[in-house]
Amino acid sequence: MNKKRWIALLVAAGLFFASIGFQFLSSMLTADFENMFSIPEEDGMAEKVVEQGSNMNKIAVLHVNGVIQDTTPSTLINTTSYNHSRFLKKLEKAGEDESVKGIVLQVNTPGGGVVESAEIHDKIVEIKEEYEKPVYVSMGNTAASGGYYISAPSDKIVAHKATLTGSIGVIMESINLSELADQLGIDFNTIKSGKHKDILSSYRDMTDEEREILQTMIDDMYDDFVQVIVDGRGLTEDRVRELGDGRVYTGSQAQEAGLVDEIGTLDDTIAMMEEDYELGNAQVIEYNQGMPFNQLLGGTVQSMLGSESQLSGITELLRQENAPRAMYLYSR
Repeated sequence: MNKKRWIALLVAAGLFFASIGFQFLSSMLTADFENMFSIPEEDGMAEKVVEQGSNMNKIAVLHVNGVIQDTTPSTLINTTSYNHSRFLKKLEKAGEDESVKGIVLQVNTPGGGVVESAEIHDKIVEIKEEYEKPVYVSMGNTAASGGYYISAPSDKIVAHKATLTGSIGVIMESINLSELADQLGIDFNTIKSGKHKDILSSYRDMTDEEREILQTMIDDMYDDFVQVIVDGRGLTEDRVRELGDGRVYTGSQAQEAGLVDEIGTLDDTIAMMEEDYELGNAQVIEYNQGMPFNQLLGGTVQSMLGSESQLSGITELLRQENAPRAMYLYSR
């Protein structure tokens, strides 16, 4: 390599590291220093004060963003996507903390796994019964399928008029590649212990018996979904089944149908809780997971990588989802 190429390489490297420094400095200048260096408690979570008020009367705002799945995203690059175990810990912390007088869930999700959605639902019911704390839901752009499932047991559901919600139902999908494989001359050899061991295989047609088996499973999960809404919203089973044909509703339509209580924003939802439970001087908080510096660094890396970090997340999702599964999920 000649001298000019070495110089060009050094200049490029210098520009790269200068860019990193600029991104980091920009993050530092725009960071919330009051909360950045708060000390995490034993559970690794630190409180971030969103609205000042009495620290003996708190409202905890917890965010459900992204597909509800029990996956473990990278803690460095992916600092904002949904983390199931982390969310359950936050929910438990808000329930146990005596200074937290109410919980607001900001739900922005198309749904997700059947089991994960049920775990959140059950935790909300437990908090309401054991700690006697109100739980309100503020719906974002989308709060469909599993997003509605976890909202149903709350004391009040508030949606934006343009929120997409509903999508009450269960879905399980697979791809049949058998015809394509035949055209390409590809053979698949399967050794199995029973005739249904490769049910929903992508390499052969589904039998009528297998379809009946899977439909029975889906119907059972759907019955559970219906019962959750009956218990949480006080609607009749017939009415829920009428509404729950899989379609989505706008927030305004959902309010007319009785699936949503009020139309409003997250701030409106917090204000409603303050008024309903005489918490006018409440301190509104959120929970940060881990050291705030890691979150800052992770956000900087994510902003630099841009679409590459999103591609990494999609790749990870595909890697973990090799097998078909039943989902409370609104998919298009």
